[in-house]
Amino acid sequence: MAKGTIRYWAAAKAAAGTGEEPYDAATLAEAIGAAALKEGRNGDFRRVVERSSFLVDGDPVGTRPHASVRLPEGGVVEVLPPFAGG
Repeated sequence: MAKGTIRYWAAAKAAAGTGEEPYDAATLAEAIGAAALKEGRNGDFRRVVERSSFLVDGDPVGTRPHASVRLPEGGVVEVLPPFAGG
């Protein structure tokens, strides 16, 4: 297990009810799964996260399965929902 920070942006921040929170997880899937179970989170959080892109310490996760993305100790996960506009 690694400890680090999840940062939420735009709609993800609104759905999470916070701009950032700690993680204690080995993989991205574990971290996001635990975040979804936090008190007060509803289906909006899951819907936003399912459409979001992720960076781990600045590196894009892309299409890799989240269960295969190992999280580093002291790392930062960025949750980036789709952005509108141009």
